[in-house]
Amino acid sequence: MDIYVREHPNTMDAKGIMETLPHRYPFLLIDRVMDYEPGKWAICEKNISLAEPVFQGHFPQEPVFPGVLQLEALAQCGAIALLSLPENAGKLPLFGGVKNARFKKPVLPGDVLTLSCSLIRQHGPLGVAEANASVNGKTVCSAMLSFAIVKK
Repeated sequence: MDIYVREHPNTMDAKGIMETLPHRYPFLLIDRVMDYEPGKWAICEKNISLAEPVFQGHFPQEPVFPGVLQLEALAQCGAIALLSLPENAGKLPLFGGVKNARFKKPVLPGDVLTLSCSLIRQHGPLGVAEANASVNGKTVCSAMLSFAIVKK
């Protein structure tokens, strides 16, 4: 998915994100929604700060944002697209699996992680999304994510 922002994007601030996603600190990994099309795709940002709890142990002398958290941030980006559909509001998005995950460059404190997730197919509550994370326009992580949407 090419990253672009439309002339009149759909955006969300922190309040809108928390109204849409069930995640909360310290596991809410989306800081800003730059644009989205309900049920189709979303583009989000995650600001990587040295103050994040994960850096206390990963790694104190050489802080690197873990790949598994990059995948979770991508999944949350996809959840914005899913849960912004009125029929999915209030439902719980769950990981179904990860395929072809590739990590091309470390993500470090000070980086702004741009996340894009495009839903490529869905059958009932199950689906697959194509996801990409980049820093300064260069891909740092990509994967195919499968998901399930369940009632709370």
